[in-house]
Amino acid sequence: MWCLTRTAATRPPSDACTQWTNSKEEIFLVYFVATPIGNLGEITSRATEVLKSADVVYCEDTRRSALLLKHIGSSAPTRSYHKFNEEQRLKEILQAAREGKNIAIVSDAGMPCVSDPGRVLVNALIEDGLKYTVVSGASAFLNAFVLSGFAAPFTFVGFLPEKKVDRERLMQRVASLSAMIFYAAPHDVNENLGYLYERLGDRRVAVIKEISKIHEKVTFFNLSEARVEEPRGEYVLVTDGANEENALNGLSVEEHVSFYADKGMSKMEAIKQTARDRGTSKNEIYKLFFNKDENN
Repeated sequence: MWCLTRTAATRPPSDACTQWTNSKEEIFLVYFVATPIGNLGEITSRATEVLKSADVVYCEDTRRSALLLKHIGSSAPTRSYHKFNEEQRLKEILQAAREGKNIAIVSDAGMPCVSDPGRVLVNALIEDGLKYTVVSGASAFLNAFVLSGFAAPFTFVGFLPEKKVDRERLMQRVASLSAMIFYAAPHDVNENLGYLYERLGDRRVAVIKEISKIHEKVTFFNLSEARVEEPRGEYVLVTDGANEENALNGLSVEEHVSFYADKGMSKMEAIKQTARDRGTSKNEIYKLFFNKDENN
């Protein structure tokens, strides 16, 4: 692994790490701009400057972004850029960047690339050696975590997949003892809360909406009783970290053994500890664990 100071003319190999220095004289081609998540007064002076001077602003929803641009006095032209045309717009944006145009990327609210389009573009810019940067600002999951009052560390997850098999795959990767943060659409929020109860057990959850707006609301539940009446708008769900005993109760035998193996125990030590936790013999756990291995 080696590092290369990047210029617009250089194209680093895929295994190189690239870097550049951000200074007052630095000219970037593509700006990923954080926008307010509710209160328009939270737009930063730098974001305002970038959006005013951009040759084009690519927006998740041009109608929604038009309100923000009007608020800050920007007359920059807009183009749509969302999950349904991300690949289509990629060549267009890269070509404009190669021509030296200043391009701003915004989502409807918060930070681009965080549960919104942008990641594919970032990787294409890296591959092409084109300069880009992030204009700092709001992101709903950070506000929500602070509002929850739960202890760090935390894991940001975003929206749960619709298909059950995809959800299970995701939760096997991210389920942990730490707090977790999810986004939920209004038509999914109650179903998501029910699923999290089944998967995580009866943890505390903070259900948050209208972040940074006048009617910002934080409601605390236990997952077993969590339900939103007449849901409207998008929600952020923050589940509290579980204590170790409760977390282990919801694991399969394989997951339980793996939990201790990941902590540095040998497989046999992990099997013995799993047997103690479950009040059964190590031979029973051994048979269940290795029969599963053989069947796979």
